[in-house]
Amino acid sequence: MQKQSAHTSAFVWLAAIGVTIFSTGWAIAQDLSEKENRATHLSDQWQQGQGVVSRGPDGKIIFLYGEVQPAVICSPLQVCDIELQAGEVVRDVLVGDTVRWKVEPATSGPAGGQSVHLIVKPSESGLETSMVVTTSRRTYHIKLRSHASSYMARVGFEYQEHVAMRLDEINARVQANTIAGAGVPAENLDFDFRLEGSARWKPTRIYTDGVKTYIQFPNALSGGDAPVLFVISGGQNRIVNYRLNDTMMVVDYLIDHAVLVSGVGGQQQKITIKRRG
Repeated sequence: MQKQSAHTSAFVWLAAIGVTIFSTGWAIAQDLSEKENRATHLSDQWQQGQGVVSRGPDGKIIFLYGEVQPAVICSPLQVCDIELQAGEVVRDVLVGDTVRWKVEPATSGPAGGQSVHLIVKPSESGLETSMVVTTSRRTYHIKLRSHASSYMARVGFEYQEHVAMRLDEINARVQANTIAGAGVPAENLDFDFRLEGSARWKPTRIYTDGVKTYIQFPNALSGGDAPVLFVISGGQNRIVNYRLNDTMMVVDYLIDHAVLVSGVGGQQQKITIKRRG
């Protein structure tokens, strides 16, 4: 009985020492500095963030690239298709759990503009791992989760640079319909002017917004080359106030009859402006 008691006490003592050593090691492993805690907290925010998720016209679930770490939900006996940007070349695919998750490549599209697809398959439900995909353009950090029945059949990405490009295209279309100088849509302007005469700087167009008159020249004019504008009123040529900005002459009111003059004598060039109607 005494020997058994001694063995029992020794076992308890050794077990206590083991627990103490394990607990101490665990505490040391979990002891993070303030900076490390902040860094992991910020990383958690990015990993757990909801972000922008939408559905494309082809049923694809679209994540905004880089905003948060996207979570792709897959299911056993089903495949998840993660499509990357057309023309993007995949260099490496790294998966945290390579035993229970399989990732296979596929391609679609014409040669020279093919899209790489990553076909993801989990072996069972209730799994979670991460995947890093490096390409010729960017790096994807994706969270993979498996569910018994729910899954995302198709997944893709929207890219900030594409959003910016589309915005630039929209702005360009708007500007194309907005006449320089006036800053208003072309349909709100009056182009009903007639030009007479010949000059190397002959205006390409003249228009008014009902308040000011805009005279556009084919090329930027230097001070010495710029013509002088005279408004004809009561049979007299009168100099009026105007501003010359690069290729645009802006007159501060509506004109009906005017003349642009440069040079003197035989070198003089003159263009007459008349408003119709």
